Amino acid sequence: MELNGTSAVVTGGASGLGEATARLLTERGARVVIADLQADKGEPLAKELEGVFARTDVTNTDEVIAAVEAAKEMGPLKSLVNCAGIGWATRTIGKDGQYSSAHDLELYRKVIEVNLVGTFNCIRIAATAMSLNEPDEDGQRGAVVNTASVAAEDGQIGQAAYSSSKGGLVGMTLPVARDLAAVGVRVNTILPGLIDTPIYGSGPASEQFKEKLGAQVLFPKRLGRSSEFATLAVELLSNSYMNAECIRLDAGIRMQPK
Repeated sequence: MELNGTSAVVTGGASGLGEATARLLTERGARVVIADLQADKGEPLAKELEGVFARTDVTNTDEVIAAVEAAKEMGPLKSLVNCAGIGWATRTIGKDGQYSSAHDLELYRKVIEVNLVGTFNCIRIAATAMSLNEPDEDGQRGAVVNTASVAAEDGQIGQAAYSSSKGGLVGMTLPVARDLAAVGVRVNTILPGLIDTPIYGSGPASEQFKEKLGAQVLFPKRLGRSSEFATLAVELLSNSYMNAECIRLDAGIRMQPK
């Protein structure tokens, strides 16, 4: 699929995986909407990339529609990359045998709402806009890349909510791809492993922690780079024969229980 001269929406595009993807899409000639809640990072990035920042809560349909409409003003919307997400680490029950110390159900719902429901919300809105595009020689009108996690398959202690949400994205990939095949929109999902993003912080202590994490990786023994996620995401967008696939990007790691 040709990216040059088209537009793209990248949720969570103000930092980390989303930022790297937005930069690479821009290099490939796409105009990008940075759909994020972080205006302090998203606005200057959008200006640098000659794109648009759209403050977007992915669970808010009106805000998602506004981001999609902003993209359409810059060119036909052909790409959606869903990087927005949150995490939470809590065990299913507490140590004192009290009902009140069990996993907070509202926190569980929040993680599912943002990571799973929010991603689906973006897909259904963006794909609706894509369905109106002129098809290419393959009948193709657009493509979607979702961001799950190796936690979808190797969930660790305390990751019940996060793994549930990411496992939902994996389970959603094939049926949504089947739905959208009727209008020529492909759907693929990346399952990143340990990627070096701002979530790990900065400074000597952070570097030591990341080095320790990297030692768990099969090969190469380091954290992944956001740019490595971006190259795979853009390949999944541009390679017209990639569809309904879930791909681990993890250098062979298999996460232990903790």
